Amino acid sequence: MKEIIAIIRREKTPETKKALEELGFPSLTLQAVEGRGKQKGDTCIEMDSDFPESFCTAVKLKPTPSSYALEHNLTKVALFVPKRMLTIIAPDNMVKDIVNKIIEINSTGRHGDGKIFVCPIERAIRVRTGEKDEEAIL
Repeated sequence: MKEIIAIIRREKTPETKKALEELGFPSLTLQAVEGRGKQKGDTCIEMDSDFPESFCTAVKLKPTPSSYALEHNLTKVALFVPKRMLTIIAPDNMVKDIVNKIIEINSTGRHGDGKIFVCPIERAIRVRTGEKDEEAIL
């Protein structure tokens, strides 16, 4: 058995849950989390390359703390980006399919697509019935 921990974009959560259910894994734990990667939470780099300079004005967005700091020669604020963390316990023979499906659904090719961690599980017990290991997770 393995524990699959996937940290993904919030907007990809419904599509990911549906795909996992279609694979036969409707059971998962979902948590709202915040974090940052190599970009230290800065999403302005992506916006600058993809949107015209008038983008913020056109859609009436307030400047992010990061973009405000850049515009005013201040030290950039280290931001934490909201994400979703899915935890799935699966039999060893299904891990590859689950991981591949999560990658397929969540890959945009841009910074912030997320991370997946696969860890061994020593034991699983269903509290209600006392079932153990794979019987407890399926």
